[in-house]
Amino acid sequence: MQPMTVLETPILREVRSNHRSPAGVHLVARDYPRGLRLDPHMHREAQLVYAAKGTMQVTTPKGRWLVPPDRAVWVPAGLEHAIDLLADIELRTLYFDLPWLKREQRYEGLTKEFVVRVSPLLNQAILALFDARNTEERTELLVRLVMLELHQAEDSATFVPLPREPRCRRAAMIVLDDPTGLHDIDTLAREVGTSARTLSRLFSTETQLSFKSWCQRARIAAAIQRLSTDANVSVKQLATQLGYASVPAFSAAFRQVTGRTPTAFAGKG
Repeated sequence: MQPMTVLETPILREVRSNHRSPAGVHLVARDYPRGLRLDPHMHREAQLVYAAKGTMQVTTPKGRWLVPPDRAVWVPAGLEHAIDLLADIELRTLYFDLPWLKREQRYEGLTKEFVVRVSPLLNQAILALFDARNTEERTELLVRLVMLELHQAEDSATFVPLPREPRCRRAAMIVLDDPTGLHDIDTLAREVGTSARTLSRLFSTETQLSFKSWCQRARIAAAIQRLSTDANVSVKQLATQLGYASVPAFSAAFRQVTGRTPTAFAGKG
């Protein structure tokens, strides 16, 4: 087994703007093209990864996180992760040295990965950090604001948990490879060499979701990905492609997972 790549602290030539950052915090702005994959790796620092434009998918041992522009992902130090760019991305990343981070009062809440819903205030604070005209005092205040907003913003609507048990994992990947398909648990169980009863129990134990609920989460994640990368797709088209009997049924399932209708999520209503 090959050792995991540990990337070094970001270096100044990677930084687009001539901005300043406080000791212990590193600010990196980079653009990536659609289709690029950042293979599994880890950092010595914790990081807040935010796409000011575009949608990405972040995979950790715990699961798969879909990150459209109104989300950001928190990745703790030393956590293996991979990033798939689903659109052209304008990435704005904040790296935090562990000594700096451990001085945070709520550091314990930042030891696991999660996706945050990016409020208008958090969005503006992150973008303002990359203003070349910033003073040291302004940058420090903006970093504090980001951390305050981060603590208040945890959101798991775009998370698809991945089971670790081999048979259950294979079944999950079959569904994720074709989230628009109507996957029958009996057929899926035969494909991975177990019984429907066992597979149902494994999904519940490994993901804390029933097989039916997990498949719905996977379909909604696929819908979010499509809404985030295709401005021309209609809700009716999505409902049909994902196997829902009607637009209201699809909208109800979407709202159950995300708290919003597909139209509201896409910013069209």
